[in-house]
Amino acid sequence: MTEHTHQPVTPDVVQRLGALPVANIGDAMQRLGVVEAEIGAVWRGARTAGTARTVEVAGGDNAGVHEAIETLRPGDVLVVNGHGVRDRALVGELIAERLRARGCVGLVIDGAVRDVGDLEELGFPVFARAVTPAGPYRNGPFRVGVPVAIGGVVVHPGDVIVADGDGVAVVPAAEAAAVLDRAEAKHADETRIRNEIVASARSV
Repeated sequence: MTEHTHQPVTPDVVQRLGALPVANIGDAMQRLGVVEAEIGAVWRGARTAGTARTVEVAGGDNAGVHEAIETLRPGDVLVVNGHGVRDRALVGELIAERLRARGCVGLVIDGAVRDVGDLEELGFPVFARAVTPAGPYRNGPFRVGVPVAIGGVVVHPGDVIVADGDGVAVVPAAEAAAVLDRAEAKHADETRIRNEIVASARSV
C-alpha cells in the first residue's frame, strides 16, 4: 500500500511532540484528533510518541498483527484497528517482545490485549480498549499499511502518535510542525500560569 506523498515527519518533531502532554496537543488541534477515552494506557505511567504503522484486522484475529511486524521501522508505533472487539486479546507479552525487537516504541489498539503485568515489566507502552486473558484467532483477513480508524479517529501511515496517561492523540503528518508550535506555546503558557499561581499561594 502507498503512503501519503508528504515528507516524513522529522525525528526532532516527533521527539518534541512526545515531550508534551497529550492534552496540550489536543488543544493545539482544536480538540480534534483525540482518540476516544475508552482507549487508554494498560499500565500506569505508559507514554509514547512515534510514527504510525497501521494494520486493520478482523475482530478477534491477529494474523495481520504478525504480518505488520515485518513492516515496522525503529521509531514506529503500531496502530491496530481491531474493530473494538474486547473478548479476544490480539497482543500479549511475546508479540510485544517482537515489536520492541523491531524498534517499535508502542502499540495503540482498538481492541484487547493481555499479559499486562509483563507489558509493564517490559516497559512497553500499550494503549488498548480492553484487557482479557482470552487469546486470538489467526486466520485473517487483514490489511497492512492502509488508513485505519481507531476510537473515532482516522490514522494514516506516517502520522504522529502521541500517548500518555490522559489518552492518545493523532497528529496528521502534514500538520505536525504547525501543531508542535501551537502545542509548545500552549504548554509554555500553562506552565507560566501554574508558576504564577504557586508563587501567589506562597506569598499569602
